Amino acid sequence: MKDLQNFKKIVVLTLFVFLITNNSEAHEKKGSCSNHETFSFFCDLCGCSTSSGSFGFGTLSNANFVGVRYIYQNFESKNGIFENSPISKESFNTYQLWAQIPINNSFYVSANLPYQDLTRDFNNVKENINGIGDASLIGWYKLPFYKKQDENTVDFNNEKIASGHSLQFGVGVKLPTGKFEQRLSDNVNPGFQVGTGSVDGIFSLGYNYGGNKYGVNTLISYYLKGENKNNYQFGNQLSYSVNVFRAFSTQKMNIMPFVGISGDVYNEIEQYGEALKDTDGTIVNASFGSELAIEKFIFGASYTLPLSQSLFGDNVESKQRISVYVNFAL
Repeated sequence: MKDLQNFKKIVVLTLFVFLITNNSEAHEKKGSCSNHETFSFFCDLCGCSTSSGSFGFGTLSNANFVGVRYIYQNFESKNGIFENSPISKESFNTYQLWAQIPINNSFYVSANLPYQDLTRDFNNVKENINGIGDASLIGWYKLPFYKKQDENTVDFNNEKIASGHSLQFGVGVKLPTGKFEQRLSDNVNPGFQVGTGSVDGIFSLGYNYGGNKYGVNTLISYYLKGENKNNYQFGNQLSYSVNVFRAFSTQKMNIMPFVGISGDVYNEIEQYGEALKDTDGTIVNASFGSELAIEKFIFGASYTLPLSQSLFGDNVESKQRISVYVNFAL
């Protein structure tokens, strides 16, 4: 716990130094956001009910990349109906290999492969499970919008000028590469799993705007959960997110602090065709963070706290999420 507190302090201090440095030294360039207009989102964890699909898969810079990301989440689950019922404390550590690969100017593919390390502490007894999680793959089509040309202006090059507005359409799949254990489904928080054991469909629609200094990105995604070999089916999930960022640029680096709101709506879990009581829920989160690009390297960090939540009959409480990543732009 002490190490986690120190880690949180380092993340916050790093973001603070980034912002101060760029406010005092940055010389803004016109069009600095022209290549930073998309914040892609994806189901980034194992796909279980307490794993948020609105946490993010892409980066603010929208660069094509390969990289690694670390995500920390923790939960508290009440094992009983009384106020003094014992509490289970759960820590989710996820280590991801992730990438965004271009196909052409309109299409690209996002992929990630997570490694899960989950710990549960209940009545001073610790339980740990770890292993490869569920891999994900999604294809994206980007539809940009262009400025309307002045009828009185003759353009011999016939080049379209980007307006900064665009739509994104994504269709993907989550694969059952992570292990699902039936015995763990009896926990108050059934999201305590390395994987789901099911094939899930992912359908996304996003709107993005990037101007000279400011950008806005929104995304709504629906996760159609499949049934695994244990006849266990996590509830379908609706995720949404809105983020606003500000770009500061110099000749050597670009920094984009952001703030955002995101949320998830979970349907009930089903087993053998029967809905399980108190397995649905909703959560709304606020987050802030920043991304720093230096030549081919992209560094990012974010911190997320719930604004409101009602998970598993209010028996599970999400506490916080922290993410850091390092990418190499392609």
